[in-house]
Amino acid sequence: MTARRFPPPLSTAKNGAILVINSGSSSVKFALFGAAESSPRIWSGAIERIGLAQSRFHAVDCEGATVLDNVEDIPDHDTALALLLGAIDSQLSGRKLSAVGHRVVHGGRECDCPLVVTEAVEARLQRLVPLAPLHQPHNLAGIAAVRSARPGLLQIACFDTAFHRGMPRLAKLTALPRELYDKGIRRYGFHGLSYEYIVDVLRRDGLDIDRERLIVAHLGNGASMCAIKGGISVETTMGFSALAGLPMGTRCGDLDPGVVLFLLAEEGMTAERVRHLLYEESGLLGVSGVSRNMRDLLAMPAEPAAVEAIEVFCYQARRHLAALTAALGGLHRLVFTGGIGANAPEIREKICMGLNFLGIAIDAERNRRSDRLISGDTGGVIVEAIPTDEELMIARHVRQVLEPRSMAQEG
Repeated sequence: MTARRFPPPLSTAKNGAILVINSGSSSVKFALFGAAESSPRIWSGAIERIGLAQSRFHAVDCEGATVLDNVEDIPDHDTALALLLGAIDSQLSGRKLSAVGHRVVHGGRECDCPLVVTEAVEARLQRLVPLAPLHQPHNLAGIAAVRSARPGLLQIACFDTAFHRGMPRLAKLTALPRELYDKGIRRYGFHGLSYEYIVDVLRRDGLDIDRERLIVAHLGNGASMCAIKGGISVETTMGFSALAGLPMGTRCGDLDPGVVLFLLAEEGMTAERVRHLLYEESGLLGVSGVSRNMRDLLAMPAEPAAVEAIEVFCYQARRHLAALTAALGGLHRLVFTGGIGANAPEIREKICMGLNFLGIAIDAERNRRSDRLISGDTGGVIVEAIPTDEELMIARHVRQVLEPRSMAQEG
């Protein structure tokens, strides 16, 4: 085990700090913010390879300088969160951690963001595990680990589905029997914290978002697109689950449901086997046969299957993008975000290729440099590349909860 070395004590806002957590199956990504609105990000980092050999705990400060980089044995999420909270406490110079904000993928039909985590809320989120089996159990594991380490610490859940709650009813409905909708089988949408952040960036930049017809493409290991009108989600490519829409790193995207029936009836697969296939063996990994990582595939121009996986991804993205313009009734602005969307100019170019009929045309040089504005000067649609910041969005939601509580205490 590497001896822990901590940086000099942190300077935080007078009223404490906010920890933001995104808990995965073998990792915990985190960011630490001052509790005041004007306070910058203090730390960001991750605890990786939880439960595996040589777990890594690393963090950088607001300027990107390394403040922690330790390799040690971290067998489970309880240990990981206790280690993280201890590291933060030792550096807060006597100030307290005010709250922990969690990214929770699925909030269900009643998802309001943010929600203080109570036993009732936690029980409801547990019932949603079948709707987001890759994410929800690990999000809940992070909540349980914090509760185990700090029973009295305020925890707040922020949902990826909440941004889409205002979608029109027609966009939420499936063509299954009506009683199934009443049981919760409907289109929810995901990546809402990312979409909300992009809308907030545009609004803070002075854009009259209420007049905008906007499509945001959140492209990463998970990928989706969202049509936004008047600042509100009106349609999105993901639906009942995080499987739908675009092909992703290991997820299939849209699929004829007859394929699932065939796999069950003719291939003799169990429901669990099909679940694993659709969530963890498909997408870029399934088509390429070599990697789920777009960067890896772009580095293999001589490998036909890798090239085809990229082409499938971009074709489906282009098809969905064009379809979303119908829900909007036109398009003013297209924003690429997410790990691929903000950082892979080749993918942005391939997706936009042939969409001139929609007024979409990118400037090759601006796109290659990954400028924020990547459209040409004559195109009818503004095209931008903006990095997302879901952690900052969660911190803002947590502050909304803390504000009235602080005022009540002062009163």
